[in-house]
Order: sequence, then C-alpha cells, then structure tokens
Amino acid sequence: IEKKIASKTQEKFDKNVREQVLRERMKTIEKELGEDGDNKETKELADKIKKAGMPEEVQKKAEKELARLGQMSQYNPESSYVRTYLDWLIELPWSVASPNNVVIKDAQAVLNEDHYGLTKIKERILEYLAVMKLRAHAQQEEEKAVAASTRLHKEDHKSDEKYSRKVKSSPTILCFVGPPGVGKTSIGRSIARALGRKFVKMSLGGIRDEAEIRGHRRTYVGALPGRIIQGIKQASTKNPVFMLDEIDKVGTDFRGDPSAALLEALDSEQNYAFSDHYLDAPFDLSDVFFITTCNVLDTIPPALRDRLEVIHFPGYTEEEKFHIGRDFLLGKQLGIHGIPDQVVTITNHAILYIIRRYTREAGVRNLEREIAKLYRKIAKKIAERNGKGVPPFAITPKDLHSYLGPFRFTSYLAEKKDAVGMSTGLAWTEAGGEILFIETALMPGKGSLTLTGQLGDIMKESGQAALSWVRSKWRELGLDEKFFGKLDVHIHVPEGAVPKDGPSAGIAITASLVSALTKVPVHRTIAMTGEVTLRGRVLEIGGVKEKIIAAHRAGIRSVILPKNNKKDLEDIPKSVTRDLTFHFAEHMDDVLRVALHKPLPSEKIRAVPTRHALHLTV
Repeated sequence: IEKKIASKTQEKFDKNVREQVLRERMKTIEKELGEDGDNKETKELADKIKKAGMPEEVQKKAEKELARLGQMSQYNPESSYVRTYLDWLIELPWSVASPNNVVIKDAQAVLNEDHYGLTKIKERILEYLAVMKLRAHAQQEEEKAVAASTRLHKEDHKSDEKYSRKVKSSPTILCFVGPPGVGKTSIGRSIARALGRKFVKMSLGGIRDEAEIRGHRRTYVGALPGRIIQGIKQASTKNPVFMLDEIDKVGTDFRGDPSAALLEALDSEQNYAFSDHYLDAPFDLSDVFFITTCNVLDTIPPALRDRLEVIHFPGYTEEEKFHIGRDFLLGKQLGIHGIPDQVVTITNHAILYIIRRYTREAGVRNLEREIAKLYRKIAKKIAERNGKGVPPFAITPKDLHSYLGPFRFTSYLAEKKDAVGMSTGLAWTEAGGEILFIETALMPGKGSLTLTGQLGDIMKESGQAALSWVRSKWRELGLDEKFFGKLDVHIHVPEGAVPKDGPSAGIAITASLVSALTKVPVHRTIAMTGEVTLRGRVLEIGGVKEKIIAAHRAGIRSVILPKNNKKDLEDIPKSVTRDLTFHFAEHMDDVLRVALHKPLPSEKIRAVPTRHALHLTV
C-alpha cells in the first residue's frame, strides 16, 4: 500500500513539473517569435490607463495593480480578479461629461410636451435649472480668474480652491414626493432629455445591504462595485441625471444601513470624493444630478431627509386626468396595440366616465390600464375580421359596459333633499377628495355618545369636542339645560368598511349634532370642512384643493372653509371656483348661520360678516 501511495504521489508530482516546464518553453518560444501575449496585454492596459483620464492618485493605484498583474502567472487565480479591477477603473468615465448647455425655453418645452399640468412643479424645476446654469457660468469665470493668477498663488491654494469650487458647483438633491402614478419617475426622464444628459434609474425598494450602495471589498469572491458606481459606468458620463427611486423603501438589517451609505453620495460637501469599497479610490459625484423619489417622507431617516429638497407632487385633478388621457394615453395605447387612428374614436364623455366609474387613484396608471383593456377588445374584433370590412368604433359611455364590464366605483352626489341631523363634510384621500355624510340620531337615554363608521381616534375626539361645545352653548342654541341627561347621541359616518380619521370633520359633526337637537335641517348643497375647538373656534385644515374639487364634482354649490384656508384657493382651477360660493368662518356661530336652513331661536348666533363670504366669478 505504501509503495502504491508513493507511486501515485510521484506521478502527480512529475506531471505538474512536466506541465510547468512545457509552459516555460511556450513562453520562451513566444518571446523569440515576438508574440508574448502577457506583455502585449500589459501594454494595452497601460495605454488604456493613460487614456482613461483618471486622477493622479487613482492612476498611480492602477499602475501599481498593473505591475502586480505583470508579475503574476496567467494561471494564478488572483490575476483574473486584478484584471477585472483594472477593467472597472479603465471603463469608468473619470473625465467624460455631457455638455452642460441649459436652455430654459427648451427645457420648458420638453416638460410641457411630456407632462400635462404640474404647473408649480415645472416652475420649481425650471428655477432649479436656471440656478444651475448661472452657477456653472460663475464657476467658469472663477476658473479663468484662478488660471490668470500667479503659479505660486495657485499652488499655495490649490486644494482649498478645488474644494471650494466643488462645494459651490454641487447641486441640491431634489426629492419628488407623491402618490404612485403621478409622474415622478417620468419627469426625471424629461429633465435628463431637457439637459441633454444620460438618464440612470436605480430602484432602492427592498435594499437592505449596505454593500449594494458601497460595493464589496475585493477580498470577497465575486466582489463588484456598488450600484451607484455601476450606474455611472452604465451612463458612460460623469454627470448623468441619476434617479434613486423609492428611497422611502430602503430597509435595514444586520448587514448594515443602506440609507447611511447614501448620506455620503447625497451630501454636496462630501460626494466630490465618494468612496466605494471595491474601487478603494475616491470618485467625484459632485457633477451628478441626483433626483430621489418616494411616496411618503416619514420612513426616510432625518439625517438623509435633511440633505433633500422636497417637491410635493399632488394627485391629479379630474380635469388633468381627462387631458392626460385624451392627449397622451389614447395615442400611446393606439400605437402599442397597432390600431389605426381612424378606426377608433372615444368621446370625451366616455373618457370622463372611465375616470369616474372605473378608476379611483391619484395618478393615471389604472386609467391607462383601462384604456389598454378597451383597445385589446377592439384589437381582437379587428383581428377576427383580418382587418377587412372593419367598421369604425365610436365608443360612448353606454358602450363601456360591454368592453370593461360593470363599473367599479360610485361617485357620491349631494343629497336630493335637506334633512335634519345630516350634514355634508369633505375628506381627503391619496386618490383625491371625497364628500362625506355625517348622520346624527337622538334616542331616549342617559347621555351616552356613540361614534361609528370605523373612525380613528382623532375623529372620535372631534365628535366628543363637538358634543362638549354644544352642551356648553345650550342656552344660545335654545336647548333645555338638562337635555343631555335624557338623550343618547349616535353619530355615524357611512361607508363603515372604509377607515376614516383626521380633525377636519369637526364643524360638519357639530352642524349635524346641532341640527338634530334643534330640528333645523342643514342645507344639502353646502359642504364644510374645518377643525373645531371646545371654544367653538374653526381651525385651519389641509387637502383643500382635493376637497373643493370633490365638492364641485358632487354638485355642491357652497363650501364653508376656515378663514385661514382662504389662501389655498389660489391652487384650485378656475373652472371649479367659478361655480362655487365660498364662506370663510372663524367660529362655529359663522358656520351655523350659513349651514342651517333657518336662524336659531337665540339672537346670539351672529351672522357671518360679508367680508368673509366670497363668490368667485371668473
């Protein structure tokens, strides 16, 4: 057995020696013929390193790695790792940049061509581009001044000037916040097109490993740079428009915090020397135009949020959805489905019917899906006839049932008659505004209050505050002093399956309660929104634009708003405001004077001053 083992070991040893001798002979022959492959590859890599435009520090590191590679045998496993590392250093755009020519009128034309509405957002982006243009011009002038100074002065302050220029030229990081489907990602593409730059999109949703951002160290097998450096390589320029999508969905676990790794990349005072673990060399990200997107800001760490300039994307109004559907989506889906333009016509009423009855969203993604579904049905009919003898399709609201099935959503309208104990409130959702009915019923009892309709804690507290204000004003409201001890009060908000919360239904709940107690109906054509305090003050609320549009859609004629919300009417389309009368209230007395069908018995309920009521006609 020992002889057998010794024999096998000797054979293996002899084989390795023989292979090594043959390889050395092959190398000698290649050198004699002038075909030294390793030397040729080394020279090519050296030439590429010189032409790559690397910073001096990085170039020295690359040359050092190249020297190591030259000393390695081509059969050494580590040589492939070194060669891959050098390829990454060579292929990165260290000095390649897209022309920085910003023409504001051209940028505005591109934004308007790609997106309807979003007026304030477009204006903010154009302002940002204008500042970028002026800042770039100022930087060029500064560089000329530095170049004209003496060499001694230039050397003494070289690093300081370089640092100051980088900080001055580093742009603000924009953060687009809004519900899904409102155009956050697509407007980033439009910005890149307007600037004439490459566009790179990196989705951060579900990322939990810090190495995804910074890369792995080269000691690991299969190590690669992080996704930021990969995106720069993909763009082939050092100043692309780089979109970090869904930044609010970055996770954290034992592998590190990716959001902390983003701090360096998104900080204008640090990203001129971004350090990737794989490269182990600084890369300048100060010329990159970073844009981040998210649905909510709450989940973004404070340190990261502090580095972002937030631009809020509101949900589209019904009018904006109609124009987007008619002017953009119909033509887009016609081309996708290969249907000739003259074959199908969809009426404006049909588009509005799809928006109201088949979709309920802040954006237009579901609208596009419904249009695509409609065109698929038509494409099938055309294909069945082989494209011959196909009559033109004129789609009206009556035809939609056969193509899209029964409608999925019902838009609530104003009540048909005035009722005691019922008021109309206004609510905000991510999909837009809605009208909200508040119902109050009184029963003999011992003074209990019941609140139903799947209400949140804040809305329940609004009901309790409303009842307390009514009890404290029993004399002014013409009620019996001990009325509450003889009654149970039940306040209900319909659509019990839908969760509801927030303070803005306070005045609607109070009006409904007062109506039930005094037997005076509330005007069905008046909607109201505002928070109420124990002293009866009406406080400012949010979501005014969406709420007003919902009231207009439901056939409401008048809206009661807190006085401090008067400023918010500027954001509402004129086509909506000209059909509504607005009343601005500071106190519940103002609300009751307008909302109730007739004055209450007490003369202490004062009228709303005429300066607070406004009928906008345009």
